[in-house]
Amino acid sequence: MNKTDRLLAIVLELQRNEVLRAEDLAATFETSVRTIYRDIQALSEAGVAVIGAPGQGYSLMEGYFLPPVSFTVEEAVTLLIGTDFIEQWFDVHYGSKSRTSRGKIEAILPEPIRSRASRIRKSFRLLASVEDIARIQEKAYLEAIRRAILEERKIRFRYSKRIAEADGNRQSVRTVAPYGLVLLQGSWVLVAQCELRQNIRHFRLSRMSELIELEDRFMLPADFNLDVYQPPDDRNVRVRICVQPDIADKVRESNNFYIETIEDHTEGLLVTLRVRQPEELLHWVLSWGGGVVVLEPESFRHRVRDELKKTLKRY
Repeated sequence: MNKTDRLLAIVLELQRNEVLRAEDLAATFETSVRTIYRDIQALSEAGVAVIGAPGQGYSLMEGYFLPPVSFTVEEAVTLLIGTDFIEQWFDVHYGSKSRTSRGKIEAILPEPIRSRASRIRKSFRLLASVEDIARIQEKAYLEAIRRAILEERKIRFRYSKRIAEADGNRQSVRTVAPYGLVLLQGSWVLVAQCELRQNIRHFRLSRMSELIELEDRFMLPADFNLDVYQPPDDRNVRVRICVQPDIADKVRESNNFYIETIEDHTEGLLVTLRVRQPEELLHWVLSWGGGVVVLEPESFRHRVRDELKKTLKRY
């Protein structure tokens, strides 16, 4: 990064943060503290209202804003595609804001850049799933949960687990403190502290119903950071399957979350998956019909065989 770009970037960082130390800026821009001192001096001489507080750091004088900056074609395309993504995947509120943002971005672009950005943007297309009733409901829940996270209020909902409990029940009512939302493989997942399980749990919005916002408040733990949060990996069961050559490409393209390794073999593919319990793969394995054979564990082979016998009796 050259000096001019770094000076602009420093001002943008100061606009986003109330106070930043020279050490923080040096780490951000991978340069020395002495260089940051010189940069701050250059900004001050150029008329940028930078305030230095000994022992605290640098800040911008209240009310100072950087004049509008120009965008390159690539930067403009990035922003415009970003608004397309927000409109498709976020709730109605942010969907409408993305449309107005797109209009403002296009309005401030010089005609040559706007024209080139439009041509490049037309060569990309984001495809989302069909807007069925379930998807519309999921977006409504997304807005309610987002609001509860910002206001630090708990929520309650009925949740349908994919795999039944030992008693055969798949339904439960959960009261949770919502910590954050994650878009995982095209599905929104809530990360929350569950009162029933007394631990952090993950909930797919598509499996929720009867969601309500509560008056009960919660406080986000000081040590919780969604950006660095890693759920414990408790997938300790390995399942190995053999895939016939005629559907090998389809299995590769399925991008199953549990796939760990795929090995080419004379008889097709040898696929290793890692799960908490084999039943998590039952419907996926059965969906491939005779094109997939379970090699291990033996108990799962019997489970698939029993399920196929039940299916055969129905025909």
